[in-house]
Amino acid sequence: MNKTANLKKEYQDKIVPALIKEFSYTSIMQVPVLKKIVVNQGLGAAVADKKLIDVAIAELTAITGQKAVATVSRKDISNFKLRKKMPIGAMVTLRREQMYEFLERLIRVALPRIRDFKGIESKLDGRGNYTLGIDEQIIFPEINIDNITKILGMNITFVTSAKTDEEGYALLREFGLPFKNAKKN
Repeated sequence: MNKTANLKKEYQDKIVPALIKEFSYTSIMQVPVLKKIVVNQGLGAAVADKKLIDVAIAELTAITGQKAVATVSRKDISNFKLRKKMPIGAMVTLRREQMYEFLERLIRVALPRIRDFKGIESKLDGRGNYTLGIDEQIIFPEINIDNITKILGMNITFVTSAKTDEEGYALLREFGLPFKNAKKN
């Protein structure tokens, strides 16, 4: 199945020329690209309940279409009853076609399902990357609400090749992320 994701085609056809015009790049290689999307769930409660990790991995796998892996603690912290190499979260790194397909589902299906949605914050990390925090995994249609044992949040990090926040913001805005104060030139 050699189907190119709609957003990838849109990136090549519309977004690249728009960014070249906006930032007056001299080469197409200067245009920032979306390198990867990392979906991450931190599960501190998994210290007490081991089954929580398996549930989180199954849910992330369903949401992203790619097998999720457990993240483990790096050191012992006695106050949190935490031992080194204990599973405390789940994550998935998406690249290429799967990344574009996930981004399209996030923008067109999942984000509009958030209650009282007014847009997402537009604060980037200083290097052109953006992390979106989601409070409930039930906004994704792949999750069956009847099977939910616990409402879990997640962080979705968009890693770009942009050198500045302005370039990263412009790239993500062109992809269609609904920022609160989207300013169009």
